[in-house]
Amino acid sequence: MFITSQSSPPVFKDLTLVMPVVAVGNVGQLAVDLLISTLNLPRVGYLHTDCLIPMAGNNPYATGKEDAGELHTAAEVYAAPELKIAVLQIRAPVVKTKSRRFRRLLLSWIKASGFSRTLVLSSCHAYQRDDQQLQGTPLRYLITLSLLKSSGDAFKELGWKEMERVPLCPGRLDTGTEQPRLYIPGGGITKGLYMDSCTEDIPLAVLLVFCSEGDNVPDALALVSHLDDWLHLLDNPNREAKWKIPISWSLLFGSGIPPAIF
Repeated sequence: MFITSQSSPPVFKDLTLVMPVVAVGNVGQLAVDLLISTLNLPRVGYLHTDCLIPMAGNNPYATGKEDAGELHTAAEVYAAPELKIAVLQIRAPVVKTKSRRFRRLLLSWIKASGFSRTLVLSSCHAYQRDDQQLQGTPLRYLITLSLLKSSGDAFKELGWKEMERVPLCPGRLDTGTEQPRLYIPGGGITKGLYMDSCTEDIPLAVLLVFCSEGDNVPDALALVSHLDDWLHLLDNPNREAKWKIPISWSLLFGSGIPPAIF
């Protein structure tokens, strides 16, 4: 699944893996863009799988004409061993009929690579929140028992809110027999990836934000800054001014209106 782009395969053992899930607003992918661009992470390889819709394009993190024509694909891996971090960027949706297979392949690669922990950046529909989820910050987290044992105290110190479980049928009288469920509408494979990681005892956490489709740059900045509260990758109190916007974002909403139409 993983193919290196270096002369020798990279060593991922004991690194933290950060990856997005293709979800509403593409917030996770935008946040990962900010990480790669700001930390100037080098590409070390890519994932080759038929579970993602094929795509290719120019270098989204180009710094000049020299590297602008580099070919980039649907799922690429960037790493900085000195920062103890690796980043997987996913740029294409998962093929609907291959969602479960992709999760299995992904977790198999994570286990084989020896990552110390995996942090998933995601999002879900703001309009489907229940009453308790309307209160406070729009940021939530999920954590597997395996990671909770080593990082549970950090989450308490940060004061983060765990993703609430909601009733299967909101508004129905509680009979005492119904168990609340984990519900992440618009979250793509987020729930499945988290549940599979719980089953396979993989140290994994999900950081997500409630959002709506539109200009999701503020959501991405909030999510990546939330992540940095934990990882401390940027030592600057004014982080939002320090996140480096990649060149590819100049066309985030398409090109301008052609004057010829008027």
